[in-house]
Amino acid sequence: MTSRMRARPLAAALAVAALAAASLAGGASAQQDRTQAEIERYREMLKDGNPAELVSAKGEVLWKTRRGPKNASLEQCDLGKGPGVVKDAYAELPRHFADTDQVMDFESRLVHCMVTLQGMDRDQLTRAPFSGEGQPATDLETLTAYVVEESRGTTISVPQKHPKEVAAFRRGEKMFYFRGGPFDFSCATCHSVDDQRIRLQELPNLTKKEPAQRAFATWPAYRVSQGAVRTMQWRMFDCFRQQRFPALKYGSPASVDLLTFLGVNANGGKMDAPGLKR
Repeated sequence: MTSRMRARPLAAALAVAALAAASLAGGASAQQDRTQAEIERYREMLKDGNPAELVSAKGEVLWKTRRGPKNASLEQCDLGKGPGVVKDAYAELPRHFADTDQVMDFESRLVHCMVTLQGMDRDQLTRAPFSGEGQPATDLETLTAYVVEESRGTTISVPQKHPKEVAAFRRGEKMFYFRGGPFDFSCATCHSVDDQRIRLQELPNLTKKEPAQRAFATWPAYRVSQGAVRTMQWRMFDCFRQQRFPALKYGSPASVDLLTFLGVNANGGKMDAPGLKR
């Protein structure tokens, strides 16, 4: 048998193996597409009955209720569009506030208003900002659900006009790509690659416009698996936890910087929150 004749069976075997591998890859891809489609269908089925709507309704009452040592409501809280204006405000945060000379996201601004307008204690407010699984929403979660609902359908427009807004974006970008912790993880490890998933959880590529818009627009959200409304500060806190980083302090400059980076990347999308997550 000549070397040419011996090569033919080998070539045929390699071709069959390649076809089999392609078939398996195609099958896996098709299965992944079907899984994602079913997840989206599940979300659509529950969308009209999102439990976050009840939390949002309670938040509106809480926003207008006189409370705290100063017996005041939050109706004069300035979220960037003037005292008392809630409509569309969430879609333009984080932003720079002249009265504090700081870039603030909604939740850090909310705490500021509760302290300055109502006389609440900052440490007490931020000691336990997140509810336990299946537990009633905290005041911060309830108020956040109300205000974000008032921006549903509004175009995301996180500003980059003030020098401190630009600086916050740049720090947030560095933080997104910073690798550290025992697993040498960064935010980008999970969120800078297409078509990644942990179990049934899609991991959007936040470096691309469309996935960034879709992700940012649907937070805060009601987590079905936890029976709770989760805010963006919680989302950042939990990402740090999963990376095994030190606990992220509620409303910290680091959290605001990262949210600024994510929000600017999502500019142009339409708010659709509170969303619904698995």
